[in-house]
Amino acid sequence: MEKEIKQCNCKKEKDSFLKNLFQEYLPEKDNLIQMLNEIQEHFGYVPMHVQKELSEYLGIPMAEIYGVVTFYSRFSLEPQGKYKISVCLGTACFVKGSQKIMDRLTDRLKIEPGQTTEDGLFTIEQTRCVGACGLAPVFTVNGEVYGKASVQKLDQVLDELINKEKQ
Repeated sequence: MEKEIKQCNCKKEKDSFLKNLFQEYLPEKDNLIQMLNEIQEHFGYVPMHVQKELSEYLGIPMAEIYGVVTFYSRFSLEPQGKYKISVCLGTACFVKGSQKIMDRLTDRLKIEPGQTTEDGLFTIEQTRCVGACGLAPVFTVNGEVYGKASVQKLDQVLDELINKEKQ
């Protein structure tokens, strides 16, 4: 599933997306996570100024919104790449060689876990378990699981994604 990442360039005026979002949801605390989900989908992350707008709209302190955003791995404070690659470093995957996969990924993309490539294509993450221990080692690309993975399989997937972007 491809998604278009929209960078937030709005400063003084409310983005039309936020206007529509605030019309869709009542200003109730119970709507916070669903609204954050929509914000994450729209922008590819949860910008600080949007957190402020949400705080004002819902009447929730900024600290509480920030706490929710940083607690759930679903949300990000930084723009994410088009392809989010997660390598499981949980016990089963680690024992079966997932660290080699992570090392190859960081070497190839020239970034560390938690970072995004300059071209905005790739973000690397470490996870502790994706619930596919029987397929260890595992990595995911935008949620698609690649089990019984190897450095060669990672290279193949990266080559396919890079070639797809060149077309």
